[in-house]
Amino acid sequence: MSGVASTLAKKRALAAGFGTNANAVRYLNQDFTSLRAECRSSGRLFCDPTFPAAPEALGFKELGRSSYKTRGVTWKRPTELVSNPEFILGGATRTDICQGALGDCWLLAAIASLTLNEYVMARVVPQDQGFGDDYAGIFHFQFWQFGEWVDVVIDDQLPVKDGELMFVHSAEGREFWSALLEKAYAKVNGCYEALSGGSTTEGFEDFTGGIAENYDLQRPPRNMFQIINKALEAGALLGCSIDITSAADSEAVTRQKLVKGHAYSLTGAVEVNYRGRMEKLVRMRNPWGQVEWTGAWSDGSSEWNYVQGDCPHANAEDGEFWMSFPDFLRHYSRIEVCTLTPDTIEDDSVKHWSVSKFDGTWRRGSTAGGCRNHPYTFWMNPQFVIKLEEEDDDPDDGENGCSFVVGLIQKNRRRLRKQGEDMHTVGFAIYEFQGQREVHLDKNFFLTHAQTARSETFINLREVSSRFKLPPGEYLIVPSTFEPHLNGDFCIRVFSEKQTETINLFSKLAGDFDFLLPVCAGTDIKTDGFSMETCRVMVNLMDVSFHTPQLTKHTKHSWGLWLCLTTCIFCACVCVCVKSIYKKNDADNSGTMSTPEMRVAFKDAGFTLNNTIYQLLVARYSDPDMTIDFDNFVCCLMRLEMMFRLFKKCDPQDSVKLT
Repeated sequence: MSGVASTLAKKRALAAGFGTNANAVRYLNQDFTSLRAECRSSGRLFCDPTFPAAPEALGFKELGRSSYKTRGVTWKRPTELVSNPEFILGGATRTDICQGALGDCWLLAAIASLTLNEYVMARVVPQDQGFGDDYAGIFHFQFWQFGEWVDVVIDDQLPVKDGELMFVHSAEGREFWSALLEKAYAKVNGCYEALSGGSTTEGFEDFTGGIAENYDLQRPPRNMFQIINKALEAGALLGCSIDITSAADSEAVTRQKLVKGHAYSLTGAVEVNYRGRMEKLVRMRNPWGQVEWTGAWSDGSSEWNYVQGDCPHANAEDGEFWMSFPDFLRHYSRIEVCTLTPDTIEDDSVKHWSVSKFDGTWRRGSTAGGCRNHPYTFWMNPQFVIKLEEEDDDPDDGENGCSFVVGLIQKNRRRLRKQGEDMHTVGFAIYEFQGQREVHLDKNFFLTHAQTARSETFINLREVSSRFKLPPGEYLIVPSTFEPHLNGDFCIRVFSEKQTETINLFSKLAGDFDFLLPVCAGTDIKTDGFSMETCRVMVNLMDVSFHTPQLTKHTKHSWGLWLCLTTCIFCACVCVCVKSIYKKNDADNSGTMSTPEMRVAFKDAGFTLNNTIYQLLVARYSDPDMTIDFDNFVCCLMRLEMMFRLFKKCDPQDSVKLT
């Protein structure tokens, strides 16, 4: 959910430890331990009602119900595929990840890198599960999602075609952790097809919660090999790719067996003594599990015969290979590095940076102003103030300043692919800022001030991130879509070597009324606050006919606060009244209402509805399991109230009876 109440509720939960990896949020409110216990006691295998083994879980277009690619697909559990399945066999390794008929090499490259760090692997892939005595057809995995960790439950029914797993699989055949991990990630993103195409940094960040940075290998830093080596030693995840110049180049194989437009993992870096001189080497992994580099230092090449001392060579057709660092720079286009924590990887410091995060929305007509190319709407975008107070310690580049990384992440865009949407083209601008923090700057400021810094580019990736070094001071960050009037949700993170102060200008105003919002919370009702839609309905319901005073630069601030205060008081009153009805009709004390309970609750609220209207309300406001949460119940009641008010206004003679 979105909105001020939701944001505050989530902040309280985070302060209490919820959303951390040690206490992940239950995705779709499914509890792995209790669900497994229920299945064990009933003697049945778990079937996930929220992500059923059905065509919709596969996709919507190329993997849609009518696609030839999905003909003959069945769903089978590992126990139906092999006689003695294993969750993890002999430890999780890079060779456990072989790509299937899905274009998610970016994700598999991230999973392969994940296996290099046992601690990080154990966070994503909990070890309290398997095919042993506790097996009940249920598994779970944990992912970082836009600021919090979520625990995702799945059943182990996997898509099979022609007797083989359709998507990711282990080379060994009896090991299923990677296939189940891919299914859990598909669930979070809506379906398997939603995972087709992407950047390895998405997987990196969702497995670590870290920050990813991108380096152009056509213009690499002088110490690129040291950056790679140090990142690997720190447990960072690394991916790389070769750019394509046309669609025909996608996954085209070069003469030396490198695949263009394909995501590789970089899994190792060493220096070896070769013919009396030191040679820098990097180890690469193709998630296909095959098709390897055939140039110098490849499997079986003659260079290995002249290495003195320790030799890392392994000779197997497993998709993994070595190549010289100069060849790597010559053939690959870019490398993505994601640190497990926001460390400074360009210098010798491994000191953790501080991090600030805020959620925001772009909404057509109000907060979706587009980029600076649209000067008369750009100012409408959300605005964030950061205060950089201390310069870096002992900068090795000789330049004083405050180092920080800004990451702008689009939320849940993959889930919208079913509706024909995809990633927006996004970026951000940074302005030197001095003034009243509580004021949302208007177009005059941006027409008269040049940007101090900006994201390297506007691009249609989930995240845009850039590293900066600026003098101490206050700066304004303005995230935007490239074109105006596009709806979207985002979160923005600021990582800095020193502690920073970050302020969301809207939250700063709304925060004064924090004390009014907890009235809707409580352990007896499952809610994380009102959504934007519910808040909008409440405000519309308050639209009484009175004269709005003329707003001047001297009165608009106090008037806005007054309106916010009266709206919050109204919301609080609504909560108190509706909550009592909600609790009264939640007969099983589940924290949600079933649809039969909802019908009684409508009557208690004064609405007698016919079957047709009730069916429409159930279809609109209930969840897939036929329950309705508090937020949706309030929103539904408010809309009914507005509808009845409008009808009565149009029929002042009361000539038509309402039912």
